[in-house]
Amino acid sequence: MYTEQLKTFQKDLEELHITISDAQYQQFITYYEILVEKNKVMNLTAITDFDDVIKKHFVDSLSLVKVFDLKNPVSVIDVGTGAGFPGIPLKIVFPDLKITLLDSLQKRIGFLQEVIAELELVGIEAIHGRAEDFAKPGQLRETFDLCVSRAVANLSVLSEYCLPYVKVGGKFISYKSDKVNMELEQAKHSISLLGGKLIEQKSFILPSSDIDRNLVVIEKCCPTPKQYPRKAGTASKKPL
Repeated sequence: MYTEQLKTFQKDLEELHITISDAQYQQFITYYEILVEKNKVMNLTAITDFDDVIKKHFVDSLSLVKVFDLKNPVSVIDVGTGAGFPGIPLKIVFPDLKITLLDSLQKRIGFLQEVIAELELVGIEAIHGRAEDFAKPGQLRETFDLCVSRAVANLSVLSEYCLPYVKVGGKFISYKSDKVNMELEQAKHSISLLGGKLIEQKSFILPSSDIDRNLVVIEKCCPTPKQYPRKAGTASKKPL
């Protein structure tokens, strides 16, 4: 049914130096089918065509391999995961990753739990809550090797949400569009204040497309001061 689209997907994965099994391709198909079915009754994505989902969600999520070696079984938190991007595609391709999906909407968490069960994924959990709450001491603060986010938010705001989750020596990687330079300049202060250091900005075009993307790699150099993140809603209203 999806033969031609899967050939393109395979070609795109080869460009990323990724090889997967037939069973993993089937997991992606099942994920897509659950996504479009649930999307009829709840707002998960504006992108529903199979080709577009492959390119703009699956391949984009997996482009993380350009800046991070995912072959090691590291712990990952996906903040503001939405419909499961990038966390679920990463888990399908790299099953040894230990992944936590965090989202503030209970309906989306229900959807993600259904996907996890249907795909029979292990070592992955979906939790409901705000980023500011789970980053508090005694919760999930500074317990992850890697934090990723494709959430549509300013980098200063995202850094306050995400860096508190990262262990010292770990990384926070933000998926961004092509218009990132001004955002990066504005975020330098907040990144430093939160214990981070910008180590790489990788600009590229998604395989067999004209879609410009950026991966912003921030290393956690020292513990995040205990007053961050601030209470819910503050970061977006008053960026650092």
